Amino acid sequence: MAMNRKSRLFAPAGLPRFCAKASPEMDDPQLIKWQAQLHEAKAELAQLGPMRPGSLSQQYRDPVTKAGAFWQLSYTHNMRSRSRHVRTDELALIRPLVANFKRFRLLVDRCVDLSVKIADRQTELRRTAPANEA
Repeated sequence: MAMNRKSRLFAPAGLPRFCAKASPEMDDPQLIKWQAQLHEAKAELAQLGPMRPGSLSQQYRDPVTKAGAFWQLSYTHNMRSRSRHVRTDELALIRPLVANFKRFRLLVDRCVDLSVKIADRQTELRRTAPANEA
């Protein structure tokens, strides 16, 4: 069965273009739902702006009396822990960058989880499909 140009361009998410023909996978509602969720997560990833890893915390030069407060950005990059002093007037610039990175990590984890579910479900459907359909 020849595939038309449109079906080659718009293969369902998670399926290689050469596998975009009718199969039991195409009718599975759970698989379709996960593929849509994966597509949404990828679209959100594409919309993220600049980011910076780490967490902001207020530190004190004298923790007992809480005197000499300052802000610190702590993060790990390339297996190396780092911390940076952040001026109070820079907090408004740094907070959105840190929030974007936290959102990035959540979305990447979501994409990985959904991709594993999709792959496992596709394998399960292929194994349970009758031999003459495969």
